[in-house]
Order: sequence, then structure tokens, then C-alpha cells
Amino acid sequence: MLLTLAWGSLFFPGLFALCTWALRRSRLEWTDTDYVTISARLVSSVQAVLATGSGIIIIRSCSDVIRDRGSGETLGTSLLAVSSQQN
Repeated sequence: MLLTLAWGSLFFPGLFALCTWALRRSRLEWTDTDYVTISARLVSSVQAVLATGSGIIIIRSCSDVIRDRGSGETLGTSLLAVSSQQN
């Protein structure tokens, strides 16, 4: 989990910096606000596509999304176990 967080912490800011740099090189007449706005929207779009893809993978791999457990989940990390203990 920490490795995924580390890669995401490098990938998305790197993508933003790369987009901003590429736009500055290709569109010299734009303002800094234009560069930042377009880059932020592109990064947000990439995040949305990746989140949608991971959601589709999860839904397709589970027969019952609410009750199925992932491969690394235990009773200690299960939201279902926590909610049943509170009742």
C-alpha cells in the first residue's frame, strides 16, 4: 500500500510538471494561468480514468461487492466486521 502511495505521489505531480512544461514549449502565447488550468484538468482526467478502471476491476472480480473480501483483508481490517461489532 505504501509503495502505491509513493508511486502516486511521484506520478501525478510529475505528470502535472510534464504537461505544464510541454504546454509552455508549444503554446508561447498562453498565460501561466492557462498552462496551470489545462495541466490540472489533464491530471484530473487521468486520475478519473484510473479510478474508474480500478472500480470496474473490483466490481468484475467480486460476486457480491459488499460481502466479498480482498486477498489482503483480514477480520481486523474488514469494514463489515467493524460495523457488526458496533451493533
